[in-house]
Amino acid sequence: MQNAKADIEGRSKRRRIQAIIIVTVIAIGLVRFFESQATTTIILVRHAEKDSLTAEDPSLSPAGRHRAIELARLLVDANVVTGVDAIYSTPFKRTLQTALPVATTLGLEMNRYDPHDNKALLATILKNHKDKIVLVVGHSNTVPTLVSDFGASKEAPPIAEFEYDNIYIVSIPWLGKTKTIRLRYGEPYTGEPASTTEP
Repeated sequence: MQNAKADIEGRSKRRRIQAIIIVTVIAIGLVRFFESQATTTIILVRHAEKDSLTAEDPSLSPAGRHRAIELARLLVDANVVTGVDAIYSTPFKRTLQTALPVATTLGLEMNRYDPHDNKALLATILKNHKDKIVLVVGHSNTVPTLVSDFGASKEAPPIAEFEYDNIYIVSIPWLGKTKTIRLRYGEPYTGEPASTTEP
């Protein structure tokens, strides 16, 4: 009788231990899964001031070069540990030159993207940089549509011809609502062209 009781207690104890092990394994698996599905942050800016309004592929003006350096100063510590993790730019001089100080400071390569295919860009970012911070440099006519296509609840306002100080931060969680913040950086927009001299 005592042996039977001890046998039942032993089996009951083994079942409890097995249940604890199974629950622990499932919990660890869920934690790792949710960590891998965390928020992706996309920072969107228009290229900095360009040298000429008429040139086909203008470079940055002195004011634009100064703004690009200010952008790098702002973003190098965007993440306390690593800063920006990846950079995407359209293939034009003004966008590449805007991203260059960030890329140089952080030792990142600049990925080029087609400014006419927002869906492809978003798919690439979410596939290759999930849970990372990504800088995207675009144009006055593409940044507002990128913000909207990336899931913002409201349309971004149009960007004026001489307006270069917008910075949009789009947070895309694995689960939940995309959030967008608009900030300003560098020389503020006044409605007039920025000074062409070095600050």
